[in-house]
Amino acid sequence: MKYRSVFDIIGPVMIGPSSSHTAGAARIGRAARHLFGKQPSHVDIYLYGSFKSTYKGHGTDVAIVGGILDYDTFDDRIRQSLIKAEEEGISVVLHEEEKEMDHPNTAKVRIRDGEDELEITGISIGGGKVEITELNGFPLRLSGNHPAIVLLHHDRFGAIASATGILAKEKINIGRMEVSRTAAGEAAMMVIEVDQNIPDTVMQQLQVADHITQAARISD
Repeated sequence: MKYRSVFDIIGPVMIGPSSSHTAGAARIGRAARHLFGKQPSHVDIYLYGSFKSTYKGHGTDVAIVGGILDYDTFDDRIRQSLIKAEEEGISVVLHEEEKEMDHPNTAKVRIRDGEDELEITGISIGGGKVEITELNGFPLRLSGNHPAIVLLHHDRFGAIASATGILAKEKINIGRMEVSRTAAGEAAMMVIEVDQNIPDTVMQQLQVADHITQAARISD
């Protein structure tokens, strides 16, 4: 792995004890919250590999719930996140999974509120860095280290252009883009990492753009 600065090695400013098992876990939870766009009423957390084996000592479950409450990695409230979630009416169920995953620090987070539901799978790759590897069954590669937009859309001619045209008009630069689909002409997804946080006005345009069915974002 290439590191751009010393902070990539020692990890982010964070609540400890572990950059991988605590800070990374918090970022997975926070990515789920931002993509969901609101506070859920129920959370299922599935822990695999090293996450499953060491979460009690490293507070992995506490960190994920803190992220879902939109706490950053350095927020002292992470320590009390399970209590805070209960106070806010969020039910949390933890699942210790035996399945072998490709990466030892893997968590799947399923959150819902009423009929709205979202599921992501994330891995903590060290130094507080994460990758979101699956969203609602779509494989993807999303770092969570940059602002990003996730667009669900119909696999139609012009769908990508309708989204990128809005970003170009608003002078928002695209750093990386990934497109996947279930099958030709069926459901598809765009993941667009950008250089700045996306304002509400741009999200509103994306939500009604041609062929777009759902728009979500991850902010810094």
